[in-house]
Amino acid sequence: MGAFLDKPKTEKLTKSASGNGLRYGLASMQGWRIEMEDAHTDITGLNPELQEWSFFGIFDGHAGSNASLYCAENLLGCVLSSDDFKSALKNGPASPDLEQLKSGIKMGFFELDKTMRERPTWINGDDKSGTTAVTVMLTPKQFIFANCGDSRAILCSNEKVTFHTVDHKPSNPDEKNRIEKAGGSVMIQRVNGSLAVSRALGDFEYKMDNNLEADKQLVSPEPEISVVSRQDDVDEFIVVGCDGIWDVMTNEEVGDYVRSRMLLSEDLELICSELLDTCLAKGSRDNMSVILVAFPGAPKVSQDAIKKEEDLEADIEKRIEVILQENPGGVDLYYAMHLLSSEDIPSQPPGGGLQAKQNFIQKTLERLTAKQENEVTSHNIHSHFSLFMA
Repeated sequence: MGAFLDKPKTEKLTKSASGNGLRYGLASMQGWRIEMEDAHTDITGLNPELQEWSFFGIFDGHAGSNASLYCAENLLGCVLSSDDFKSALKNGPASPDLEQLKSGIKMGFFELDKTMRERPTWINGDDKSGTTAVTVMLTPKQFIFANCGDSRAILCSNEKVTFHTVDHKPSNPDEKNRIEKAGGSVMIQRVNGSLAVSRALGDFEYKMDNNLEADKQLVSPEPEISVVSRQDDVDEFIVVGCDGIWDVMTNEEVGDYVRSRMLLSEDLELICSELLDTCLAKGSRDNMSVILVAFPGAPKVSQDAIKKEEDLEADIEKRIEVILQENPGGVDLYYAMHLLSSEDIPSQPPGGGLQAKQNFIQKTLERLTAKQENEVTSHNIHSHFSLFMA
């Protein structure tokens, strides 16, 4: 669970789609980890009754991918079939009872955890996998966030982060109190010195006390649920991501970065992919998955922003030319990044900085290095030919 590859796997699973008045893109990448343990859910139109509702989720697995894959496939079904969720819709999907809706989502998490535990994969105790879960259910009037673990979702409205879920870490006072009451301890900010999250689905070796309710165990499957009213005139986008994103970028940095990329392209799939590349360049060592959900109030492509980005790339290219002139033997990407980072380069991508341009820098460095080598070769050939003719 803590082992790494010699070099990161940067191939990505990507997707983009639209429905219910929104557009979304997603991307996931294995990165430095020896196994891809993330999974996701993306659904617009939950069932015939809830065609105007949507559901998105990221599941960050650990100790294997079984738990994350199972939860991605089955969580929504458990939520929709819970009695409280059904009762919440007794007056129709346009006017749900929000408290019962929240209770129904919570019961869905509990039922999923219980059902998973009784399956052959887990019942004998051989499978130690677990997963975080962060989801958002979109009704025509609300965003309903549910978080269990340390994956995270943010809502950006009116050019700022207006909501974010709270990570469940063992060192959080309330989480630590529950862990200690269950007979456990928090050491090196981990449950019993081992697990880095205090709430998760699966992880049944931390849920062994038959005298305690599910939400009182060392590790709880209970989600924290928040309801946020939609404001169509100012809501821009939601970002749902695993901790591989948030380990290296703050909520505000992600929001600023995504907003700046939306000014350059409508391709949400591309923006998600570039966000993962930026996080990798910033030092993320984990699997990475992200879903970007955009609303009508999202930033629109700006020709001024495109021109500004073109000017930035032209400026970087000139600086790389100078670096190569000063280092005729050539430089690698990391040395070039080191040199460029020491310079005052204006108009770097907000939230992403120079790392957001690392792929561009690498390609430019390779192209200019090849050009330099060709010029040297041509010069040597010309010199030899001139000597021969003489």
